[in-house]
Amino acid sequence: MSALSDLFVIHFSPLRMLIALALALVMGLYIFFIYKKSFGGVMYSRNFNVSLVLITLVTTLVLMLISSNLTLTLGMVGALSIVRYRTAVKDPIDTGFIFWAVGEGLALGVGFYDAAIIGGVIIGIFMLLLSAFKVRSAMPFLLILHYSEGASGTVKQMIKQLPGARVRSKTARRDGIEMTLELRLKDNETGFVEKFLRVEGIYDASLISYQGDMVS
Repeated sequence: MSALSDLFVIHFSPLRMLIALALALVMGLYIFFIYKKSFGGVMYSRNFNVSLVLITLVTTLVLMLISSNLTLTLGMVGALSIVRYRTAVKDPIDTGFIFWAVGEGLALGVGFYDAAIIGGVIIGIFMLLLSAFKVRSAMPFLLILHYSEGASGTVKQMIKQLPGARVRSKTARRDGIEMTLELRLKDNETGFVEKFLRVEGIYDASLISYQGDMVS
């Protein structure tokens, strides 16, 4: 009978909680740093990055509580089953960072400190290496041109000189033609945009970093 009652008793250790939360804060800040350094999207969200630190801390705290008490475990399962998360994750890589933060919290919450630290360091180095390779490689861009019908021939000739240019859309309007092209460029290869404005009949040219789905 006593063994059964122990399942419903909280075995609280303030020192263990302080150590786990301190390590969770360090690992959360480490994830924060890796996300900021490896971010390759269009709009960096500091709030999302801060939430990764919070997720690591909260997951650690929750795991420490429910791992030592059956009542809290059942209550937490019931509470999480009715919670609905409405925030949309725009970049798939952000989902990976969320799972990384949750995984760190799980490992620290149950006391696997060595696994949390070693795993976190390896994942962080891997993400930094991937981001370094991504910077050196060509990135996707969208080139939006607005020009008159009389300049169509010149525009076609200039497009042929662009690396891997593919037409994504073309809209004919009363005031001219709008064309959207998909390009793969490096950061130092964007100087050609100004050349379009030197052509008579081209009203404007816009180059936008693009992080949508790409078909190779």
